[in-house]
Amino acid sequence: MADYQNILTQVQVRGHYDPGVELPAGDWSRDHIKKFSHFLGRIGDAQIGPVYLGFTGVASLLCGITAIEIIGLNMWASVGWDPLKFIGLLPWLSLDAPLPEHGLSVLPPLDEGGWWLIAGFFLTASIILWWIRSYRRAIQLKMGTHVCWAFAAAIWLYLVVGFIRPIMMGSWSEAVPFGIFSHLDWTNNFSLIYGNLFYNPFHMLSIVFLYGSVLLFAMHGATILAVGRYGGEREIEQIVDRGTASERAALFWRWTMGFNASMESIHRWAWWFAILCPITGGIGILLTGTVVDNWFLWGAENGFARF
Repeated sequence: MADYQNILTQVQVRGHYDPGVELPAGDWSRDHIKKFSHFLGRIGDAQIGPVYLGFTGVASLLCGITAIEIIGLNMWASVGWDPLKFIGLLPWLSLDAPLPEHGLSVLPPLDEGGWWLIAGFFLTASIILWWIRSYRRAIQLKMGTHVCWAFAAAIWLYLVVGFIRPIMMGSWSEAVPFGIFSHLDWTNNFSLIYGNLFYNPFHMLSIVFLYGSVLLFAMHGATILAVGRYGGEREIEQIVDRGTASERAALFWRWTMGFNASMESIHRWAWWFAILCPITGGIGILLTGTVVDNWFLWGAENGFARF
C-alpha cells in the first residue's frame, strides 16, 4: 500500500466527489460537475469542479472575451484577413496605443488608437471584476484575503503602465501596446529613452524581489518534497502540531541557510517577496518621465553611476 504520495509518484489522488462547504441560498452560476481527470490526478487533485462564477465572474469573462476579440480582429485585419499570415506573424502583430497628437483624447479615430482604448477599457473592466469576484469568494468562504491583495499588486503594475502613468504624462501614446514583440520593444525603448532603467532604484528592488521570490518558492517546494515521506505536505497540521517532517526541514534549513523558516513563516516570506516585485516595479515606472527624466544621470548625481 502506497504511503508516500507526491508529484514524483504515480499515485492518483482521487476520492469521493467533494462539493465543498455549503454556501448561502441564492448563489447562482455554481455548477456541480462530477468529473475526474487522470492527467490532473498525476499532478494533484483529480477532481474537476465545482465551478462558481456569479454575476461578477460572468461579467468579467464577457468583458475579457470582448477585449480579446477586439485585439485579435484588429491584428487579423492588419494582415488582410489571411489566416495563415495571422498565425505565422502573430508574435509580431500589434494593436498600438493612440498617436501622440491625440493626447488623452477619450476616443481618437479607431484606426489611430481608438480600438486600443476600447480594448483597454474592456480588459481593465474584466480584471477589476475578477478581483471583486475573488475578494467576495474569500469573504463568503471565511478565508483571508491574501490572494486578492496579491492579485491587486499585479493589477497595480498593469494600471501604472497602461493608465496612471499615461495620464500623468498627458498622452495615451506612453502606454504599452497589445502585442508580444511590440510589448518587448516598448520595454526596451522605455529604458533607452529614460537613460537605462537599470539605474532606477525601484527597478533594482523589483528584480531583488523577483529573484528572491523565485528562490524562496523553489527552496520551499524542494524542502516539502524532501520531507513528503514524513507527511510534510500536510503543512497546516505541521504548523499546529509540529512533527518529524517540520523538525527535519527546520534542521536542514538551519544547517544550509543559517536560519529556520517555519511551515507558516515561509509562506509569509514568499507572499511579501512576490507582491513587492510588481509594487516596487510600478513605483519605478511611475517615477520615470514624471519625476526623473534620465536614470543614469540621476544615478551619477547620487553617487552610484559613473560616466
